[in-house]
Amino acid sequence: MDGQIAYFAREAPAVAVDLLGAHLQVRGVGGRIVETEAYTPEDPASHSFRGPSPRNAAMFGPPGCAYIYLSYGIHLCLNVVCAPGHAVLIRALEPTEGLADMAARRGTEAPRLLCSGPGRIGQALGLTLADDGTAFGTRGFALQRGAPVAAGEILSGPRIGISRAAELPWRFGLRGSPCLSRRF
Repeated sequence: MDGQIAYFAREAPAVAVDLLGAHLQVRGVGGRIVETEAYTPEDPASHSFRGPSPRNAAMFGPPGCAYIYLSYGIHLCLNVVCAPGHAVLIRALEPTEGLADMAARRGTEAPRLLCSGPGRIGQALGLTLADDGTAFGTRGFALQRGAPVAAGEILSGPRIGISRAAELPWRFGLRGSPCLSRRF
């Protein structure tokens, strides 16, 4: 587990790239990570920008934990905690396991619509706010690194869905994936 912690205890942009192609699973449901977005404590769009609070406490906890928050009062979003105040938002998965459960939760069987967006991921995986702070490798949360992705297969661009520091090129995706939340 120490190697796993060291892997995550880095700056979010580096971890965000390295998570592409990794396999994420929550209680038997999941898939391959195809899109991520990085947030750092110096970033005015990050929940950690103003320091620790009850809402963002997981971002300042141990690396390799889940930071789950409610967006717009309706969508649960999943992040992977990295160095203190750093987190990677999981923006899109290529669903591979638990498709029937995901389809029932999402109300659609279209694979592309199951996990192409942070809110869809939260619903498809059955996340709850009680999952906030859960360490990967416990309570049904698993994250297995994939084979390294060739640099030419990684897309990078501005972040989306935020109003501050959106221009930072910290949104990353796998070239050619039909499951990206939006085109680059």
